[in-house]
This record gives sequence, structure tokens and C-alpha cells, in this order.
Amino acid sequence: MPEKFRRYFLKSREAVALLSKVSEKLKINLEQIFKAKVNVELVETEFAEIFLINGMPLLAKAGEDVFPTLVFSEFLALAPRVVVDMGAVPHVCNGANVMAPGIRGFEGEFGRGDFVLVVDERHGKPIAVGEAMYDLDEAKKVKQGVVVRNMHFVGDEIWSLIKELESKV
Repeated sequence: MPEKFRRYFLKSREAVALLSKVSEKLKINLEQIFKAKVNVELVETEFAEIFLINGMPLLAKAGEDVFPTLVFSEFLALAPRVVVDMGAVPHVCNGANVMAPGIRGFEGEFGRGDFVLVVDERHGKPIAVGEAMYDLDEAKKVKQGVVVRNMHFVGDEIWSLIKELESKV
């Protein structure tokens, strides 16, 4: 756990506003997923904020961006995917953006600014969550440059904090 952090529950009004905003961005009805009363706890660190929804670290915020974490199974099941070749995996897992030459294919529909799941071509394992820089049709035509902005990846500080939080549950 980072040396400096704060942990507290959000007021229900703040929690509802957060879930509404994120539902819109993810195009998923989070209220329907969680059904019962939702408790949202915030863990503030020097590098990010982690939102624990009913005890699970499902959302993170770095800068102004709120995005799903790689342990948010409901998002992982529904998210559009960008499949990358095995040569791109170590780069993406070190924080690099997803570049056009490393992309092997796309699964699902997405628009510019939507969150997508980056998976490896061999096992289909999620390695990152990113923001699409193009809509699907444009992304298929791009031959060079950044197609997905990497926001959260396996092994980053957020991932490490999530693993630490899960071990204490």
C-alpha cells in the first residue's frame, strides 16, 4: 500500500452521480449490474484514486479520467476488444499506447473516446484498458500511429494497489 493514502466512503449522492457518469461513458447500466444499494469507497493515493464498489476495486481515476479496472469482470465481459500481437504485449504492459502495426483485429463495436479492452492474440487475456482514438471503421483503416491510448495495464501502480487491496479482503 502506498505510504500516503486516504480511504473513506462517498456520500450516496456522490456515489449515484459517479455511477451515472461512468454508466454513460461505459455504455453499461451499472445500477442494473449492482441492483442492490451500492457502497462506494474511495482510496486516494498520490498517483490515482481507486473506487471500491461494494468492496471491489472496479473503477480508477487518474487525472480527469475515470475508467474501469482490469478486475471489473462485468466490463471485461461486455467491452469491445482490440487484439494485439505477442510482440506488442511487453510494450503495452510497460505503458505504451497501442500502435496500429501491432493490432491483429477488433471485436465488438466502439466509437472514438470509448473504453476498449486490449487483449493478447494467443490467449485472449486482458492486458490493458484504453481509450479508442478512432471509431471502429477508422481504426481498421489506420496503418500507423496510436489507435488506443493506454490508461491502465497489468503491472502498473493501479494494478499493484488493486492486488494489495484484494489480498487484505
